[in-house]
Amino acid sequence: QRFFKCVTIGHLGYDWTAMPLKINVKSGEKFVVNGAVMVAGSKGASLVLQNEATILLGKDVMQENEATTPSRRIYFSILVMYLDQENVKNYRDTFMTYVEDFMDATTFSEVRRTLLHIVEDVNSGNYYRAMKTCKVLMNYEDEMLKVGKKAAQLEATDVGD
Repeated sequence: QRFFKCVTIGHLGYDWTAMPLKINVKSGEKFVVNGAVMVAGSKGASLVLQNEATILLGKDVMQENEATTPSRRIYFSILVMYLDQENVKNYRDTFMTYVEDFMDATTFSEVRRTLLHIVEDVNSGNYYRAMKTCKVLMNYEDEMLKVGKKAAQLEATDVGD
């Protein structure tokens, strides 16, 4: 879990050591701490969290209507689990359905490995790390969609000639 923990000997089930986390928030930026939405003042804010909490910066927030691709649907389902950890079981089946659908739709081994890492992090309650990994997948997906769009445009141009 991102929030204020660093692993002492890797991430394979070893002990975690609590560490303070310093976060700089820009002026006017929204952020969430333990479910409370806050806004940084006119000069921004520097936060030091001394214990475990759920924190989310504005750049990590996604609205449900923005979950328009397979990786974004996975991200949104993780986001909801992260923000509502007491009710994870209510969102887990949807998350797994999205992951399974993506696995069925791709033949790229790197994408499949990334999805397995995301599932592993979710299973161990490391939602923030799963979200970060999913963001990488979202960027990759965006690039693949751009390539596909360009190929379709070229094909349309060739057909028109």
